[in-house]
Amino acid sequence: MSGAINVLGLESSCDDTAAAVLRAENGKSGILSSVVHSQTDLHARFGGIVPEIAARAHAEKLDVVTREALGQASMDLSSIDLIAVTAGPGLIGGGLAGVSFAKGRAAALDLPMVGVNHLAGHALTPGLSNGLAAPYLMLLVSGGHCQFLIVHAADRFTRLGGTIDDAPGEAYDKVARLLGLPQPGGPSVEEAAKSGESARFALPRPLLDRPGCDMSFSGLKTALLRLRDRLIADQGGLFVQDRSDLCQGFQAAVVDVMAEKTRRALLLAGERLGTAPPLAVAGGVAANAEIRAALNQVAEDCGVRFVAPPLSLCTDNAAMIAHAGALLFGSGHKDGMDLVARPRWPLARVSPALLGGGRKGAKA
Repeated sequence: MSGAINVLGLESSCDDTAAAVLRAENGKSGILSSVVHSQTDLHARFGGIVPEIAARAHAEKLDVVTREALGQASMDLSSIDLIAVTAGPGLIGGGLAGVSFAKGRAAALDLPMVGVNHLAGHALTPGLSNGLAAPYLMLLVSGGHCQFLIVHAADRFTRLGGTIDDAPGEAYDKVARLLGLPQPGGPSVEEAAKSGESARFALPRPLLDRPGCDMSFSGLKTALLRLRDRLIADQGGLFVQDRSDLCQGFQAAVVDVMAEKTRRALLLAGERLGTAPPLAVAGGVAANAEIRAALNQVAEDCGVRFVAPPLSLCTDNAAMIAHAGALLFGSGHKDGMDLVARPRWPLARVSPALLGGGRKGAKA
């Protein structure tokens, strides 16, 4: 297959069911359609994502979002040249639904198929949205993942550091639950923080006293929990301003840590590559305005380009999967009917796992 190709991307790794159609040629991709069906309402009353509910919803909606994406692109399946599907990491039920759906369509239409690492989709998004060419430093901050990666190519990444416990996205969700704010926690905490005073509560900046660019946010969440409990004990409950001040204090600590660790990662990447690379951020937490502003300032201070994809491409979507799939296919990657969904799938294969492993493999 040569020249321009039409790629159908499928994403179902967590709680968004998504499909997209891209036109790809010579490493460049143009989005023809992108449809995302959120499951937020299904999980709202549980205070978090219920894997079984998510898996069933994906199975019900994959054909729906595919039809919508094809319709928006004014195409049908006969116009598709390649299917790219998220094969991990993520909730195994969602991964199975997506991979099974992709296999059925690929087999029926005799189409090539590529299984895509969800994290690679995020890491390669700056090429889709801004035409950023490798190498660059990527701060991938999505859900349960947060890593500093040198992106060398679509299938080659070097991890410089990341979170050793809770990722920022997990910490935001847990803080929201502690304070009685709705899920997903990121937008709720960010909104509450807008009317808060960061100086009211002294929250820690974990690992800033240690070299390197690894991060930790579990202790920060615990410190906030203790402050909350002290307020409840002293005054019999939490007031709206208390919540806002706690959110602002928490967010200010997260921003300070991520900015300083990004500064260190840029220096380390510069040493590895011989020159300071552009800085990019992607993933759901990259939609946070305070974090984006702080990273932009770090890039300015270091004299490098800063790229933050549009918000629609920061959260989970299938356009990034289609783009990554097209790049991998162009490099000779292709999967058969033995493709399996993987709950764990480290992106930087030569770097030691940050979070350990088990029978299912390394977590990240």
